[in-house]
Amino acid sequence: MQRSVLSLILGGGRGTRLYPLTKSRSKPAVPVAGKYRLIDIPISNCINSQMNRIYVLTQFLSVSLHRHISNSYKFDMFNKGFVEILAAQQTNEASDWYQGTADAVRQNLRYIVEDPCTDVLILSGDQLYRMDFRQLLKNHVECDADCTIAVLPVPRSQCDQFGIVSVQTNGRINGFVEKPKTDEELKLFHTPTEWIERRGIQANGRHHLASMGIYLFKKAVLIDLLQAKPLPTDFGKELFPRAIRTHKIFTYLFDGYWEDLGTIKAYHESSLALAGSNPPFDFHSPDGVIYTRMRFLPASRVEGNVSFSESLVSDGCVIMQNTKIEHSLVGVRSRIGRNVTLRDTVLIGADRFETDDERRENRLRGIPDLNIGDNAHIERAILDKDCRIGHNVRIVNAKGIEEAEGENYVIRDGIVVIPRGTIIPDNTVI
Repeated sequence: MQRSVLSLILGGGRGTRLYPLTKSRSKPAVPVAGKYRLIDIPISNCINSQMNRIYVLTQFLSVSLHRHISNSYKFDMFNKGFVEILAAQQTNEASDWYQGTADAVRQNLRYIVEDPCTDVLILSGDQLYRMDFRQLLKNHVECDADCTIAVLPVPRSQCDQFGIVSVQTNGRINGFVEKPKTDEELKLFHTPTEWIERRGIQANGRHHLASMGIYLFKKAVLIDLLQAKPLPTDFGKELFPRAIRTHKIFTYLFDGYWEDLGTIKAYHESSLALAGSNPPFDFHSPDGVIYTRMRFLPASRVEGNVSFSESLVSDGCVIMQNTKIEHSLVGVRSRIGRNVTLRDTVLIGADRFETDDERRENRLRGIPDLNIGDNAHIERAILDKDCRIGHNVRIVNAKGIEEAEGENYVIRDGIVVIPRGTIIPDNTVI
């Protein structure tokens, strides 16, 4: 039987754990890997899996996300594919903001009902991974599943971050607990080593199966479950614990790289891992290309004696002499001055180039250039777009502060984050 899949990508909530990167944008619009945005990951996975009918459900601060999608994803007139935004709106059926993942899908149920699809793929908009959803669909069809949940084996120490499932021998789920904190909650959720390794994956001490937030439903089943009373607001907390008793819900075991970039620490660590010599997720891979907006930027220019180690440098950058960049990521249109040290830092870049006249005028008014001035020393930091870091600035968190907020910076998990468009005057020490 020919199966047709409609994809829904959830834009997420307020993104408070990623603040201040989400101060003026939604989570899926957060830049990643120098030139991409987080939303590019699930959209690219869908396109590479030949599932190119995609809705993106948004709610908070979604203007830049809308602009990015409209500028990036266009299909020719003979192709039935689309990537369209479904923004939260008042309707005759609902007038509230999305209350959870299931509620977000239910408030847009008419688009599913009207679509000729047989199955609905539901994805998160803030994860970094590469998956061929055709393999997920194949598993879904072979099991004749009402719903299939992609799962990842994790150690006991990570269980409190995920929904954890227990499975029968054939892979059917018979238990689901959301973010368990105690051994008592987990005692029925241990997965035998033999079950995992029989599927070609090394357990390596990982005996719990974590939901990846990737769900494939039969269309009719999804509609029924979303309308069942009491109405579920969240897939993990309410819908799945009830549905496993009445429906055939199976697992699809995945063991590739997958990271939820929902916190500042996860975002910083994952970004720097991409700059390493053996990155866990390779944007250079010819398999599963990650797409984004074409910006038509020039090649980056390096002036004089500049040293790089384990770093990524994006398009349109200018890096001046005697600068040292170590284990860092440099985003599009970044301009880095002379004698700068950049270490363990994510520099997201700029939205535009400044002219020489603009730089002269700004300097007369005491405003530093975009992005980093001469003699700056920056370590273990994230500099959001369009930051202006003056000359002789030090951003090093020498006191090792874990959490703090200042006039022009935020510290989360010991990482200094400079919010978008912030001006750091000459000689400042953070």
